[in-house]
Amino acid sequence: MKKLTLEEIGKLAGVSRATVSRVVNGYRHIRPEVRERVEKVIAETGYQPNLIARSLASDRTNIIGLVIPNQATAVFTDPYFPRLIQGITQAASQNNLTLALFLFHSPEEEDITIDSIVNTSLVDGIIITADRKVDPIAQVLLKRRMPFVQLGRPEIRPKTIYFVDVDNVAGAFMATEHLISLGYQRIAVVASDQNTAGDDRLNGYYAALKDHQIPIDDRLVAFGDFTAMGAAQAMNQLLPFHPDAVFVSSDTMALGAVGAIRDAGLRVPDDVAVIGYDDLPPAVHNVPPLTTIRQPIYETGQLAVKMLMDVLDKKLTKPTHIILPNQLVIRHSCGAVQRGLLDNYVDENIVI
Repeated sequence: MKKLTLEEIGKLAGVSRATVSRVVNGYRHIRPEVRERVEKVIAETGYQPNLIARSLASDRTNIIGLVIPNQATAVFTDPYFPRLIQGITQAASQNNLTLALFLFHSPEEEDITIDSIVNTSLVDGIIITADRKVDPIAQVLLKRRMPFVQLGRPEIRPKTIYFVDVDNVAGAFMATEHLISLGYQRIAVVASDQNTAGDDRLNGYYAALKDHQIPIDDRLVAFGDFTAMGAAQAMNQLLPFHPDAVFVSSDTMALGAVGAIRDAGLRVPDDVAVIGYDDLPPAVHNVPPLTTIRQPIYETGQLAVKMLMDVLDKKLTKPTHIILPNQLVIRHSCGAVQRGLLDNYVDENIVI
């Protein structure tokens, strides 16, 4: 079938080429009956607009970028990122946007890529993950006035940045308080100081101890780097001080901590109870299944796309912040089921 032109669509619909162009490009001030007639012809003929021509006419590429400052290898090994990318990709597809993914293998490669993005018209806007506290990418984007949304609370100038985050303080508080409610006395934490999520989760742990008048023991605080290996090393630092439970700031780190506990000849949860954070797929398949804080990773990605679209469409003109709630998912690693403290236990998890 011959590719139809705007003029031919206009003749079939009884309108001008300009009117067809306005319908295709989403102009609002068109009479409903005219819009309906044009859209009916487009549907019946299977007309596909010329995307390049559309971008030239609208000064938009309809491409958004996802920048993950983390090392590229971490993106493909950490199960958090596929879930996040899935949410962003689906939201982009639903809104007829193309997603460009930018990963880096070195700081030099990052600098070159970001310069290319801001100095050309490759994308309309960017979503960036807050993988580090001081992010030079965000500062460059602010300076160059490139529209962007950050996933995670920014450390610097948060009032000037649009961002979507989860309530990390409340989630960590919930995890620690659950361990307290089960009667554990020496609750350790494997934290991270790499980004604001790590800081907030450590603060939530501290807040729960303070709220229940439990003294903070610095010997029960160790830091990992959001990797299983880093968490195993941190757990080995904690074990000589005999914790009976540990809150770990991510599921990936929690699985590393479980491995270290086993390597020390101890059992989870009989000797050391464990709670993670994220509710990634490996948490369910761990032995024992991991109690964790479920954060809405997929939904966070979707909301970031919506927020970026609203910025591009000028529906949002002042920095906006969305903070999403978490859920406690109780499985076997915290000891609640074994202690008979959950009479309504069903299958592998209970969401509170």
